[in-house]
Amino acid sequence: MVKMILKIEQLTCLLLLLTVAVMSLSLLPKVQAGIAITSIVPTSGTVGTSVRLVSNLTTANGTYQIRFDDALMYSGNATVNSVSATFTIPEAAAGNHTVWIVDVATVENASALFSVSTSYNMTIGVPQAPKQLQEGDSVPISLNITGGESNAIYVANITVQDPNSVSYVDMVNFTVSTAGSAIASASYPGDFSSGANASLVGNYNVFFNGSLSTGAFSVGLTNSTEYHRTQMVDIKAVYKQNENVTLTITGNDVLRSLNLTADSVGIVHYTNFTVPSNASIGSYMVSIVSISATPTTKTPPDTQNFTVPGFAVNVTAKNLAGDVVPSTDLKTYENGSSVSNATTDSNGLAVLMLEIGDYTCQAYFKATQVGERNITVTNATSTDLVCNLTNLGINVVASFNGLEEGIAEAGINLAPDNATFTTDVTGITVAHSLLPNVTYVLNASRYGMPFNLTTIDRSQLFVNGNAVPWFNVTIVCPLQTLQVRALKADGQPINNAIVETMESLGGLHYEGHTDSNGIATFRSVFGRYDTTVYDSNRIKLNTTTVDLFQDQNLTVYCSLYGLNVSVQVVDYFGQPFSNINVKLQGQSWQPVSAETGSDGTATFSNVIGGDLEVNVYLNGQAEPTVAQGFTVGNSTTVQIRIDKYVLLAGFLVETGQLVVVIIVALTVIFVVLLEVFRRMRSKPKKDES
Repeated sequence: MVKMILKIEQLTCLLLLLTVAVMSLSLLPKVQAGIAITSIVPTSGTVGTSVRLVSNLTTANGTYQIRFDDALMYSGNATVNSVSATFTIPEAAAGNHTVWIVDVATVENASALFSVSTSYNMTIGVPQAPKQLQEGDSVPISLNITGGESNAIYVANITVQDPNSVSYVDMVNFTVSTAGSAIASASYPGDFSSGANASLVGNYNVFFNGSLSTGAFSVGLTNSTEYHRTQMVDIKAVYKQNENVTLTITGNDVLRSLNLTADSVGIVHYTNFTVPSNASIGSYMVSIVSISATPTTKTPPDTQNFTVPGFAVNVTAKNLAGDVVPSTDLKTYENGSSVSNATTDSNGLAVLMLEIGDYTCQAYFKATQVGERNITVTNATSTDLVCNLTNLGINVVASFNGLEEGIAEAGINLAPDNATFTTDVTGITVAHSLLPNVTYVLNASRYGMPFNLTTIDRSQLFVNGNAVPWFNVTIVCPLQTLQVRALKADGQPINNAIVETMESLGGLHYEGHTDSNGIATFRSVFGRYDTTVYDSNRIKLNTTTVDLFQDQNLTVYCSLYGLNVSVQVVDYFGQPFSNINVKLQGQSWQPVSAETGSDGTATFSNVIGGDLEVNVYLNGQAEPTVAQGFTVGNSTTVQIRIDKYVLLAGFLVETGQLVVVIIVALTVIFVVLLEVFRRMRSKPKKDES
């Protein structure tokens, strides 16, 4: 008894401890998944680096901020609880910086580190091409540092290598700001080491602290690499004080040579040469050599080319109707001399490079001159050149009761061009840009069968001696007679059948009814047709295709129409069911009903064959006892056997019940026979006397 009391007390204490533990857990605050940065790519880079930050956010669809240290970089709304945003690293000193994401609603935040590295940038002040630096020019060099150490002083090495790879150095001091940025500048050759100069033609390479940043500039003799006609050519070179030199300019039909003397600081500067007004497009050479007793020898030599490029003159060839003309040859002449040959593209455009001047441009189409115009060039320009070419509009029609209808998909072969066209849905097509002094032949066809030949004499393309912009021709597509005869399966005509004939390409459509002879007649456009016969209830009986390239007599045999279908209904033993309802239905026509006769047969006349369904209704039943499908291709008798029932003395008995009755009856007979046999065996025999 004592042991039992102790066990009860132990169980009570255990229950109290469990209760306290559960209550303590229920009083603890709920833990939520805190905001965290999933990734930041990249994690290091220079000022201006694009960074993508991916994070979660506690507030669904909430607003967030991305900060770089204390600066706001980006603000947006989360997609549900996801954040994916891109921002650019701002001006900052070298080292680690903190990237924050802040949930504006909950003020929760998460952070990651981004390391800023130092970037060195250099910009060289050169004129925009085709302008260029000349010998003796000063070259400004701008220097920039970002992401440097805050408030540090940098000393940078700026090196320039001349065309002979001789190096000149300038040491530049930078004072870096608190934000890690600094700028400075230098001028070549003035700020560089002794001997620095820009007196050689060629490329100069520039290095900022070795390979931290590199650049280049080039020096020439002329202030531009391109000049147009009548423009002044500015030439400058560096030699010794008062040194004598020879300047030569050569090119196509250009030869200028003269002696010059350097000024008091050694500069040879010549501006008295202009590009001749008849200068050809191409390359010209300028060279300077010293002719002094103690000449300055330069390596590389003072030699430089400049070009006379011409202006882009866009010429669009158009016919008299204003349509562009591809594949037109344009021949351009200046003062009778050929200066340019070009061919127009698919948009009728050719770009001619022509210098300032007056030109004659001739257009040739299929080796025949079709146009000419004068062009005055003072700058880049665009112009049209009208060609004596005519558009031919072709309209193919058919006439119905005095009305015309356009015939689509008619093929047109155009000779002598051997070009092929096809009419659109309105029956129209256009042969663009025909030479007006040619006789043309149009051969019209449908489905590859010709039906019309039309000749257009060259005189028709002119009015008062001038080519016309448009010439239109109408081609009439002939009508053919189509006689359709619809016959039943037994060869008898189908009266009042609907006959529909539709062109295979679509569009043209005719419909009629057969007469007592089963014939419907149409006047249809030359072509190919799908002809379909329907009964009066628009049930499709048959369809066929006919080429109506001449008058046609078409017989359509509707072998599935007008069939006699008999349905015989019998029981399990083949005995006929009389006076029961039979319904016959096809896929496209409503069911018809008939009652079986004494032989169990229901007969249906004028049936449309194919896939049929028969439903048999026994007396008094709303639902069919049997539903059976079959396919009929000709007149036939179909037997439906109802295995579920047996006719017994005129009464309907279920086959299963009959089998049970027979089994019971046989069993009773068998038992009776056994009992009789048993009694006969047990009867005592009479004693024999």
